[in-house]
Amino acid sequence: MAKHQFQTEVGQLLHLMTHSLYSNKEIFIRELVSNASDAIDKLNYLKLTDEKMKASLPEDWKGEINISFDEKDKSLTIVDNGIGMNEEDLIASIGTIAKSGTKSFVEALTGDAKKDSNLIGQFGVGFYSVFMVASNVDVISKKAGEEQAYKWSSTGTGEFEIIPVIKESNGTVIYIKLKDEEAQEFASKYRIKNIVGKYSNHIAYPIFLNYQEEVSEELSEEDKKAGKEPEKKLEKKHEKINEATALWTQPKAKLKQEEYNDFYKSISHDSQDPLLTIHTKAEGVNEYTTLFYIPKTAPMDMYRADYQPGVKLYVKRVFITDDEKELLPTYLRFVRGIIDSEDLPLNVSREILQENRILANIKQSSVKKILSEIKKLSKDEEKYEEFISQYNRPLKEGAYQDFTNKEAILELLRFKSTKTELGKMTSLESYKQRAESEQKAIYYIVGENEKVLRNSPLLESYKKNDIEVLVCDDKELDEIITPALQAYKEWEFKDITSCEPPKVEQSEEEKKEVEEKFQDITKKIKEVLGEAVKEVKVTNRLSDSASCVVKDASDAQMAQMMQMMRAMGQEMPESAPILEINPEHEIVKKLNGCKDDSLVEDVSWVLLDQAKLSEGMEVTDAVSFAQRVSRITAKAL
Repeated sequence: MAKHQFQTEVGQLLHLMTHSLYSNKEIFIRELVSNASDAIDKLNYLKLTDEKMKASLPEDWKGEINISFDEKDKSLTIVDNGIGMNEEDLIASIGTIAKSGTKSFVEALTGDAKKDSNLIGQFGVGFYSVFMVASNVDVISKKAGEEQAYKWSSTGTGEFEIIPVIKESNGTVIYIKLKDEEAQEFASKYRIKNIVGKYSNHIAYPIFLNYQEEVSEELSEEDKKAGKEPEKKLEKKHEKINEATALWTQPKAKLKQEEYNDFYKSISHDSQDPLLTIHTKAEGVNEYTTLFYIPKTAPMDMYRADYQPGVKLYVKRVFITDDEKELLPTYLRFVRGIIDSEDLPLNVSREILQENRILANIKQSSVKKILSEIKKLSKDEEKYEEFISQYNRPLKEGAYQDFTNKEAILELLRFKSTKTELGKMTSLESYKQRAESEQKAIYYIVGENEKVLRNSPLLESYKKNDIEVLVCDDKELDEIITPALQAYKEWEFKDITSCEPPKVEQSEEEKKEVEEKFQDITKKIKEVLGEAVKEVKVTNRLSDSASCVVKDASDAQMAQMMQMMRAMGQEMPESAPILEINPEHEIVKKLNGCKDDSLVEDVSWVLLDQAKLSEGMEVTDAVSFAQRVSRITAKAL
């Protein structure tokens, strides 16, 4: 007998499960049936593609799931004849969770029963939901093609044990000892049938319920006349309780949204209905069916490198894989569903998948269909707001990655703007419609804080001239993606921190005159600030502020590369900004020609630090900044 400790996060998870955190306890049947179906899928595929595996199975092997219950024993048993598990699989699959997201799952638990039960499936930890109802669980399993079977046992506390046992056929038996009166409701024919009908009706394999039912014997006419009472006996029943047809193969006209929703919940382990359902049957050069869903809430692992792809690939209804990230582009990783091809070979390998022309065509058509359906959704303002709140960010990645569909994705994106309320968003098309006829650019500003960006001195000339600016406050992403967008319907994207402001009513002669007038002070400020700034110059972009910091065009291009390098964990120094001073501002006017060198030095640094603070940037030396402000204030008084 080998005893093992649960992984720390699994232990935390089980503690929550055993203390009945969840109200929706019935989902444990959904999760175990789903796991059983996956195990049969895997063996079914090997039976069709692996001669050795085919030879080891009975000729008439067909996948099925059996559920039985015992009211006296207060137990429930779920059996499948799928691929099974050996000792190593049992430890890897039930003793630990390989996904690094487990810790995030535990941290994401809120104590809200409905929200938390939804997280169970999302994190691929569905098996552990059994401990909501079980005082003890035994998993007896034999891996197909192997001789030795094993039994995994646990009470859901700190440890589990594994021992070798004898089992004739491959597959898995899960014996669940129900722990209390509330849990014992699941040892019921009607309860089990109801749950399977609700969550697992379209599992592709038959689910049988095995139970004993009390029946009365048939009496002969003589016995009836003699007033004899019929004897009662227990009769074994073996009843199929699901449709066992692949839902996606059914005609759309015959299916109700409720059926689509139930199927979605069974494949996604989500407790909410989907936001959008997209069912397509294609005929012609390539014949295939797709059934895609967009969840209401973004998958919890959407921004993890080890995210679990949500689309399963089938060939002629035979499951091939659910772990292939190439089925859809990464920016659509939140999509859940099925691709079922009639043309791919059953023994298609992962390497072939990545280069297969048929699959490439299916992928291309699927992306266009998903984007067109999202566009239709955008006509429903309330639903689209819900969609954007979850998926605007990955769509931005798509506009950067997917050149073929870039224009379609740009139409779907939404941006915060100086013409919208705080937190509200607008489309690029609406931006264009609001602009004056001579405007041919889309202006934007990038930073980390929406409120800070909205109050940036850099916006002063744009506000003065009533020019809308997009407020991009997701700096980590926007600094890389927005410059790469280049244009939308021939309107160029322009970063206001590195481009000249439009509508400046100043001739070249006037500009030169101002530069000459303030030449000495800009030179002095540059000498004082040294390498802290790249350049100091007068500007016509400010109306109220004394100074601002900007990037030159070459630095703006480099910022994109630097952000990418930082994302890869490399330390990258910030490039020095350009300091621009407002020649119309009283401080700058008085500083020009000032003979007090110490005052010029203090004001120069304050102009730089104030400009940085206005952009939400950090001041290099906060103590020195405070001392300088004190000295300047003292002199002014």
